[in-house]
Amino acid sequence: MPPKQPDLRGISIYWRLSNLYFWFFALLGGLLPYWSLYLAGQGFSYLQIATLMATIQLTKIIAPSVWGWLGDKTGQRVRLVRFGAIIGSLFFAGVFMEPGFYGLLLVMLAFTFFWNAILPLYEVITLRTLGEQKEKYGRVRLWGSVGFIGAVALVGGLLELVPIQNLPWLLLPVFAGIAVSAFLVPAERGERKPPAPKGSLKAIVTHPAVVTFFLMNFLLQVSHGAYYTFFSIHLEQHGYGKLSIGLLWSLGVFAEIALFLVMHRLTRNFTVRQIAIGALTLTMIRWVLIAELTDVVLVLLFAQLLHAASYGALHAISVQYIQGFFGKHHHGQGQALYSGLTFGAGGALGAWLSGFLVDGFSTSAAFWGGAAAMAVAIVITWRGLRPPPAHGEG
Repeated sequence: MPPKQPDLRGISIYWRLSNLYFWFFALLGGLLPYWSLYLAGQGFSYLQIATLMATIQLTKIIAPSVWGWLGDKTGQRVRLVRFGAIIGSLFFAGVFMEPGFYGLLLVMLAFTFFWNAILPLYEVITLRTLGEQKEKYGRVRLWGSVGFIGAVALVGGLLELVPIQNLPWLLLPVFAGIAVSAFLVPAERGERKPPAPKGSLKAIVTHPAVVTFFLMNFLLQVSHGAYYTFFSIHLEQHGYGKLSIGLLWSLGVFAEIALFLVMHRLTRNFTVRQIAIGALTLTMIRWVLIAELTDVVLVLLFAQLLHAASYGALHAISVQYIQGFFGKHHHGQGQALYSGLTFGAGGALGAWLSGFLVDGFSTSAAFWGGAAAMAVAIVITWRGLRPPPAHGEG
């Protein structure tokens, strides 16, 4: 009989689960909206900025698979999360040496290799801690969105007062929060599983519906390359200040929080395929609006509200999709593949392609490229996406 799962009505376990999400995404809130502006202030070219921003995604191709395998092999996911938090923070300190393009590239690669280990491992820890109460995942995960919004607003306000070159110093308290919260993560219950059937992981990964699922998410992240790399620069070119830029980023995450709160209702009333196609269509519309109507504030606000579809809805169904197909034996590796093949390979390719489009044409052209990726994703999803099994395989 499996061990009894903790009751999440207890505020302590709920807070301990939510805490790391808060600080992890607070760091993203300080990095994503402003790091490209920081790099531009350091004198880097658009292609160099795209390359450096791509490292945030690039190490997700390898790192989550390495750490996911270690987590599945040893069962010591909590210790690995703590190790990644501490070592990643130490490597980030290399930014203060102002090492130039190639030195900063190495610093970012080393930092993100450890930092990108944290979230896939922690998703497994959270879902296993929730046990039969998996519907509470959204309530736990939304604190990541709260952390993102808080950091975006606070850092954006401070950057109205101090030069952008001070950004690394503003991020130091967030790194401290990550380190402390990693040691508050609840320990996983002791669990020894029987060996997985030989070849079962290959059978899962080559399942046509799983291939479609990964292609859909790969193209989704390719389309986000322009957003995560050049959205802030795009807004600055259109006359928006740093605080306004931060608030626009925050609005997207507010919409994401609202979506997480009602996601359980959507999954009851619509199929996975219907939700995915609807979200992909809204994402395509979002990129077109940002490309062409940036100066119309109300349209831009609406486009940011569509972040609920382009990230929130698709991520929420993806986490459950992986659990349904990969099951108990390969859950960690499934999360690692999801992170590596989509956020990693897709995000890095999207960042680089957007760099070429911005360098050769304009920031608007990069968003049109994202819309084109979404058109392809809609066709692939329409033809091949199927619901996961009710009980995980393998």
